[in-house]
Amino acid sequence: MNTEQIVRTFIEYFEERGHRRITGSTLLSPPGDPVLFTTSGMHPLTPHLEGRPHPLGRRLVNVQRCLRTTDLDEVGDRTHLTVFEMLGTWSLGDYEGPQSLDWGYGLLTDGFGVDPGLLHATVFGGDEQVGPDTGSLELWQDRGVPVELTVDDNWWSNGPTGPCGPDSEIFLWTGETPPQSTPTRDDRWVEVWNHVTMRHRRLDDGALVPLPQRNIDTGLGLERLSALLQGRSSVFECDVFDPWRRLVPTLWQLEEPSLRLVCDHLRSAVVVIGDGVRPSNTGRGYVLRRLVRRVLTVLRRDDQQRGLGDLPVELVRHTLGHFRQDMDPDLVRQVLLDEERRFGRLLERGRLVLSRPRFRGPLSEEDFHYLHDTHGLPRDLVLSLRPPR
Repeated sequence: MNTEQIVRTFIEYFEERGHRRITGSTLLSPPGDPVLFTTSGMHPLTPHLEGRPHPLGRRLVNVQRCLRTTDLDEVGDRTHLTVFEMLGTWSLGDYEGPQSLDWGYGLLTDGFGVDPGLLHATVFGGDEQVGPDTGSLELWQDRGVPVELTVDDNWWSNGPTGPCGPDSEIFLWTGETPPQSTPTRDDRWVEVWNHVTMRHRRLDDGALVPLPQRNIDTGLGLERLSALLQGRSSVFECDVFDPWRRLVPTLWQLEEPSLRLVCDHLRSAVVVIGDGVRPSNTGRGYVLRRLVRRVLTVLRRDDQQRGLGDLPVELVRHTLGHFRQDMDPDLVRQVLLDEERRFGRLLERGRLVLSRPRFRGPLSEEDFHYLHDTHGLPRDLVLSLRPPR
């Protein structure tokens, strides 16, 4: 089952159960939102989760592109991406958590053909403020799915304040042996689907108050699901990365972790540019700049002649098409090349600055702050420019 078929199966399954499809938004978070980018499918729906009626009703389903800067340092492993798509469903004051989990179990096992014996669930076990999620626990016990009770791992929020609640997560076994242990003790259990019972709001003082309505918010990483259903060992081997895996190794000889980072960051940069962001020293533009410069740092580590001029426009066009973005691929490529030229000038300046006697010995935290604030040289660039000692 390819990624397009997975999306179609997901959407149709929930449409048959009364959900209306809504159009996913761009990566840019709503005006006034302190978060730079859309980080989850629920992000654009926050006003409706807080009680405002949605014009399409109480049951919704969609596909939303997301960006998480918190995962940047995780990129290169088998499950994390910077920009990804999330399949989501919502109940806005309609059905409860056990119903959502029952439908999720049915889609995974009947719709996608997952062996029920390879599933494991985790459920919120309760803390000093909120009791255990007995409804989810009983649902999984009725279905014969093993359950692990946790506290912090099964409480979902989109920040220190705002809507939140207990969640139940569904994991799939990826080991070569029969399933063993539990999700918190064995990373061969890979999280597939998160179902949040969003019924609380956390205040600035940490207190919880009820939301006007009890909601269900679920999220399912599309690329991760595709990799699992296609029997691939990482998200970078699912079908949406096929053009990248085919073309990038012919341009640059890279070890697997570096290949994954380069593919992820370039693909993410294309999507960010496609949503109208341009490189800068602050905000969203700085995230884009950081993505591009991390790619260039990796590429030039072994060969200073490597550059983005070699990037095939086919990869830019494929990515824009996949994320349904209406932008000229040549314009996106030009933005990348302009940023590469700025980075080259920064490298020249950085080498001159670091050749000063002050910086020839070990660098202190004060040195790193000075280099960043005065000369615009971030720590990772400074470390890449200094020869091994």
